[in-house]
Amino acid sequence: MFNIFFSLENLSPLSLQITAAAAWVGLIICIAWVVSHFTDSETEIIRKIAHIGIGNVILIAWWLDIPAYVGITASIFASIITLLSYKFPILSGINNIDRQSFGTFFYAVSIGILLGVFWHLQQPQYGVLGIMTMTWGDGLAALIGKRFGKHQYIVFGCQKSWEGSLTVTLISYFICVTILLVTQGNIWQTWMISLIVAVIATILEAFSFWGIDNLTVPIGSATCAYLLNQLLSGY
Repeated sequence: MFNIFFSLENLSPLSLQITAAAAWVGLIICIAWVVSHFTDSETEIIRKIAHIGIGNVILIAWWLDIPAYVGITASIFASIITLLSYKFPILSGINNIDRQSFGTFFYAVSIGILLGVFWHLQQPQYGVLGIMTMTWGDGLAALIGKRFGKHQYIVFGCQKSWEGSLTVTLISYFICVTILLVTQGNIWQTWMISLIVAVIATILEAFSFWGIDNLTVPIGSATCAYLLNQLLSGY
């Protein structure tokens, strides 16, 4: 234990940042693997453990101010791995679903795009807002819709439930309000922007063919919040 602590003390700040983020992702993957191999949990549960757990790494990146190039590099690497996993059994527990979906790939790509754009603009809160909206809003919507969704509707062949869509709206609103309250305070724009973003995220999540919502929800939510804030900041 002493040797591990001593080694960490000698790491550079950037190395510590990368280690913290990698450790979190590794922990979530291990949890998903254990649940997959030692329980009778449904595949969707395992996927959402990874979906929700890994997405929270964006909070570590924001908190520790991890450079954008680190996140972008990780996103590119993850994108390549996920593409290979559709051909080879690399992430079988995560990608094994009953529909054609590139959601895991889009997930990795969206993180890289949002890091690249909003870290460059020195507005990381919007990148975090987009990723967290997808992570929790989309993730919980799938679980709640599958378990409690009694009122179904279909969009481009994708079956959705009003219960799941309502979950997206409520969770997205809570996330947006929380992040904007922290970064810009209790002003009327915070509440207005959060409501609009929540509605847009819900609409985008409904169009989920091929898992495209893992790209459109985070990018659409972050872009909408940023542009609305720019538009309303003078009022």
